[in-house]
Amino acid sequence: MEKEKLKKNLLDFIQKGTSSFTCIKEIKKILQENDYIELEETDAWQIKEGKYFIVRNDASCIAFQIPKKQTSFHIITTHSDTPALLLKPNGDYWKEKYLKYNIMPYGGLLNYGWLDHPLSLAGRIYIEKDHTLEKKIVDLHNITAVIPSVAIHQNDKANTNLDLNMQLDLQPIFAIDDQKSTFETLLKQELKLGKNEKISDFDFFLYNKTQPFTFGFHDDLLLSPRIDNLTSVSASLESFLESTPKDIAVFCTFNNEEIGSLTKEGAESSFLLDTLKKIAASLELDITSTLAKSFIISSDNTHAVHPNHPEFKDDTGSCYFNEGFAIIKEISSTTDSSFSSLLKSICKEHNIAYQNGTQKNDLTGGSTLSGLSLRHVSVTSIDVGIPELAMHSSMEVCSFNDYYSLYQMMKLFYNTSITIEKGKIKWS
Repeated sequence: MEKEKLKKNLLDFIQKGTSSFTCIKEIKKILQENDYIELEETDAWQIKEGKYFIVRNDASCIAFQIPKKQTSFHIITTHSDTPALLLKPNGDYWKEKYLKYNIMPYGGLLNYGWLDHPLSLAGRIYIEKDHTLEKKIVDLHNITAVIPSVAIHQNDKANTNLDLNMQLDLQPIFAIDDQKSTFETLLKQELKLGKNEKISDFDFFLYNKTQPFTFGFHDDLLLSPRIDNLTSVSASLESFLESTPKDIAVFCTFNNEEIGSLTKEGAESSFLLDTLKKIAASLELDITSTLAKSFIISSDNTHAVHPNHPEFKDDTGSCYFNEGFAIIKEISSTTDSSFSSLLKSICKEHNIAYQNGTQKNDLTGGSTLSGLSLRHVSVTSIDVGIPELAMHSSMEVCSFNDYYSLYQMMKLFYNTSITIEKGKIKWS
């Protein structure tokens, strides 16, 4: 795909993927437009050569292409969730003539990065009517809330010691009126619910409504919400849709990475293993030997060298913009020399830019998707991602050229046949 078309698709995808639920809704739409058949976990699968996908709990998705010859799985994993503000049940209250709402942090937020931004609401809601519950995936789109900072005149330490309290300083305001309205009544008006329709419960997130855009003299930098990790999701989805795989290609995006993945649809769950087992059983493949020949790329972003704080960089393994995607090797990653040697050789052969990414020993990193998935699916694995600035702020920065190299590598991975024979790795 041409770079400008890919850039347009990325910006559009980020705008629509405002929560894990709306992200998977958009992925499902794209897959169906490309003739993928949705399967249900509760059914017995009778599948053969073709294109399929499955969704778990509205927030995680696994899609796969089955070619004529099936010998192994080529898997790319990402995550659909992003740091956000999760609404508590019955959290609305009036204070100082403002309709406020009690929230909790979803993931490790950079707190001050959420102040003074236009916020909207997205997620999943259950509506009760006639003893029936109906779910809806919702994005209100309009600006519904803001978290105002305290003026410098009232907080003379704001520029020297900004220590924000999540319970006090990050409570959003939704309205100011005669205090007769509640959050539920306002929400029912927005959703145009009837008198007999009741809101039962919801999983709603506040997200930054600012549109993503590219900037810089060369228009090669991206300033956007949700760069972590929708860039990985978009790159893997685009490469997956364009691939003509020689082995079974698997696109996988999990929910709940930002809070540890310990859910039924997270990377720590059996979702991936369950799906691979059902594919193997339907194709009459031995799952153990098939996995032994398979590969996983886990894609999640890493940190770029900060222009104002180079003291945080590792002396030998720091990542810079416009130098390609990063092969990430940390104590908590699954990268070893077997897969990294292969990936580096393939990228060099096709002139795809990459760089090595490591972290200072006195800074802590997070767990990786593949590290969690490998507890259930023992497969040769590697961790990659693009470098970014301001990770976990409501606005983040990355290089589109690095995103493009990630997309190129992923497409090449899906299209390459890889075999391991007597300790030797071969590709074609």
